[in-house]
Amino acid sequence: MVILNKIYTKTGDAGTTALSTGERRPKHDLRVSAYGTVDETNATIGIVRLHTAADPELAELDTMLGRIQNDLFDLGADLCTPDTGETLEWEPLRIVEAQVTRLESEIDRLNADLKPLRSFVLPGGTPAAAHLHLARTVSRRAERLMVELAMSEGERVGEMALKYANRLSDFLFVASRWANGKGSDEVLWVAGQNR
Repeated sequence: MVILNKIYTKTGDAGTTALSTGERRPKHDLRVSAYGTVDETNATIGIVRLHTAADPELAELDTMLGRIQNDLFDLGADLCTPDTGETLEWEPLRIVEAQVTRLESEIDRLNADLKPLRSFVLPGGTPAAAHLHLARTVSRRAERLMVELAMSEGERVGEMALKYANRLSDFLFVASRWANGKGSDEVLWVAGQNR
């Protein structure tokens, strides 16, 4: 359990931060950037929920987003605890297959209400949809950082963590369409329209 009774510790004043193992890394370290961008994704979803929580037609989506926000803390904890192959004094929190499977089921649920796309979608539409597109792009950045980290010498990222990050941006894309009147309010890209 986490206990936060003092917010500032001054331990990061020199530009380092601690991983969950106690190891200190520079604040610009790729692992720190990855879980920091996961946190940024979570914050953008919080902005989305200002709109989904207030709209009874989006209640189902709001519930899904609440679960995702909790999952994103799990993902941050996963990334904050490097898998070095050594046994730790505690069981590290890791993203598991059930979380990925649930996300896939929720993508399928929302997508069932949508017509197939004939073009790319321009980000925008309703406030919820526009913010979902922003969350999607931030989540893609988090995924890119996670993949870069996974490909770095001496670093590991769990397979399920990578799968979850990949599915999340897919979910946010489908959710943006669903929040745009189940596709009726979205604006499609017209290639070369303004030449």
